[in-house]
Amino acid sequence: MSNSGPSLPFQVPEKLLWLANKQAGRDWLNRLPVLFEAALSRFDLQSVGQPFTGGNVSLVLPARRSAENVVLKLQFVHRETRHEADALRLWNGQGACRLLGHEPELGALLLERCRPGRYLADATDTDQLAILVNLLRKLMVPAEAPFTPLSEEAAGWISALERDWRSAGTPCEKRLVDAAVAAVNDLGSEETGSLLLHQDLHGHNILSAEREPWLAIDPKPLVGDPAFALSPIVRSFEFGHTKEATLHRLERLSEELELDRERARLWTVAQTMAWAFDSPHSERHFQTCRWLMTG
Repeated sequence: MSNSGPSLPFQVPEKLLWLANKQAGRDWLNRLPVLFEAALSRFDLQSVGQPFTGGNVSLVLPARRSAENVVLKLQFVHRETRHEADALRLWNGQGACRLLGHEPELGALLLERCRPGRYLADATDTDQLAILVNLLRKLMVPAEAPFTPLSEEAAGWISALERDWRSAGTPCEKRLVDAAVAAVNDLGSEETGSLLLHQDLHGHNILSAEREPWLAIDPKPLVGDPAFALSPIVRSFEFGHTKEATLHRLERLSEELELDRERARLWTVAQTMAWAFDSPHSERHFQTCRWLMTG
C-alpha cells in the first residue's frame, strides 16, 4: 500500500491482503485510509476498535455512535457483495443484523452489533439445524430487482468451471467439474421461485445476539429458486464433515422447509464446485461433492 496521505490507526487484517494480488484490490487497499476517515465523519462515529479478523472482502470494525454499539463495514465492492445493503434493508432485522446506514460511494455500511457474537459454528451445545431452519423461514422473502438472478449467476459458473479447474492445476477429477455443469443444466434456466437467497449462510456467518438469539450477516444475495438456500448449509463442513452428516443436513432441511431435495442436491453440487477452486478448503468441498453425487 502507498505510504503517502492519511494512514489507518490499526493494521489491515491479514485475510484482506490477498486483494493486493489484483489491481482493483490494490487500489481499494490504498484508498482505505481515506474511506475510513470519510465513513467516520458520515456516520458520526466517536470511537472505533480493532478490526475483526474474519472478513475476506471487507474491513469490519466495532464502533460507537453516541451510546450505541455498532459495526462499521468497508466493502471491497464486487459482484457478490454489491447488493448486501439492499438485502439487509429488505430483511429489516428479521433473521439478519439491521442496516443502520449506507454510504454506497464509500462502500460503507453501518450495522447493528451482534452481541455476544458467538458463531453458530461453535454452538455445539444446541440444535444448529433447528436454528438454521428458523432463520431460513425469515430470510426467504419475495424479492426481485436489484438482486442478481440465481439463473444468471449459475450461467456464469458453467462458463468458468473448466477454466478455473485448469487454472488451479486440475486439483480434482474432471468428473466433479462435469457433474457441476450437468447439475446446472438439469436444473434448467427458468427460475422456480423469486425469493431472496443468502448465498453464504454458513456457521461463521450467523452470530448470537441480544435482539434475537441468532442473526445472519454477510449475505452475498441472489434471488431465485428457494431450494438453492440449502446449498451453503449442506456443504458447511463445520456442521460435520462426513457423508452421513452431509446427507442428513440435506434430508432434514429439505423436509422441514418443504423444499425439493433433488434440486437442493444439484444446487449444492453446482455452487460447491463453483466456489471450490478459490477456497482454502478445496479438498473438503471436492469430497462433499463426491458424497452428494452418490447420495
